[in-house]
Amino acid sequence: MVGPQSVPEPFKMPFPHASEALSRFTVLDLTRVRSGPTCVRQLADWGANVIKIDALTEDAGGEQPGGPRRGSDFQNLHRNKRAMTLNLKDERGLAVFKRLAAKADVVVENFRPDVKKKLGIDYDSLAAINPRIVYGSISGFGQDGPYHKRPGFDQIAQGMGGLMSITGAPGEGPMRVGIPVADLTAGLFCAMGILTALLEREVSGKGQWVQTSLLQAQIFMLDFQAARWLMEKEVAKQAGNNHPTSIPTGVFKTSDGYINIATTGGRIWERCAQAIGAPELYSHPDYATAPARSKNRDALNAEIEKRTVTKSTETWVREFNDAGVPCGPIYAIDQMFEDAQVRHLGIAQDVPNDEDRHIRLVGQPVTLSRTPSTMVARPPEFGEQTDEVLKEFGFGADEIGKLRDAKVV
Repeated sequence: MVGPQSVPEPFKMPFPHASEALSRFTVLDLTRVRSGPTCVRQLADWGANVIKIDALTEDAGGEQPGGPRRGSDFQNLHRNKRAMTLNLKDERGLAVFKRLAAKADVVVENFRPDVKKKLGIDYDSLAAINPRIVYGSISGFGQDGPYHKRPGFDQIAQGMGGLMSITGAPGEGPMRVGIPVADLTAGLFCAMGILTALLEREVSGKGQWVQTSLLQAQIFMLDFQAARWLMEKEVAKQAGNNHPTSIPTGVFKTSDGYINIATTGGRIWERCAQAIGAPELYSHPDYATAPARSKNRDALNAEIEKRTVTKSTETWVREFNDAGVPCGPIYAIDQMFEDAQVRHLGIAQDVPNDEDRHIRLVGQPVTLSRTPSTMVARPPEFGEQTDEVLKEFGFGADEIGKLRDAKVV
């Protein structure tokens, strides 16, 4: 049995951490756009020392892939980080990066698979310098295989991953989901893989290469719909707002809007029928069993909606909850943030900043009792902490000056 390996002292840096949970880890962030920054945001929000590498070819004035640097999207993705500039296409810039990687714990990138090899910052190159490095990669389709050189975009992954074929109303053609779900889940899965590799490193003392792709993440997110095909050879189809298996579950009109109702079994269906004042529906042969409700879904939904349109959404939410029937209003985003429970959870959080700018972002959806995640730093300006970071990694003032003169940083 292999015992725990000796672990070097953490590479500590003197700045506020969003949490103590990951404060011992240093992360070099080479990511752009969404999937990669989503991954690194998880590490930053839990206190890792994240250093965003801004390429000198980017627009220092504010435009970034994904929107302006001070725009809501960029701000949401890059809080709790610091940033430095570096020209990785210059040999001296590459040497600087390798000095950083020699002390870092994690590198995360979402270049196309061939780009990092050309730059000389691929996993094998960095592992030769630092065998403990955990290297996270996100691509569109994987690091090898027939499609590995194709550029990856969320909507393409939604389509190829099967999601668009089961989203939307029947007969109206494929429909994308209203959020970049492939990008977001690929980032979350990569973060999970990195944390798993860091845990394993505590035993083996060795790093490893963590890989995921938008396509893999999207297929995984099909979950039971994918299992229906793999196990039963059943191809799921579009069901609109109806749940594919739990019936009646869906969207129903009220006197002033819409409501979601979810029944997950015969007992809840009985409560639902009683709550809408139609107990006869529960015993009706067309609706008495799950197969019967599935066969007669449209007729049953119409019977329910004849009742729900007689009262307001607020009234139905109260009455269904009193009856033990899962339900909820359907909010626009502004309404959602005003909901009493959402406000209680405190997921919308202000970000402190010396400029007194209004920065309010979505915090982590997970709470830890001893080491919670907090907003401690606004997203960095272009290369804002370049000198600070280089000094902390052991670069002298003359050395930094020469790098600046040569436009390496």
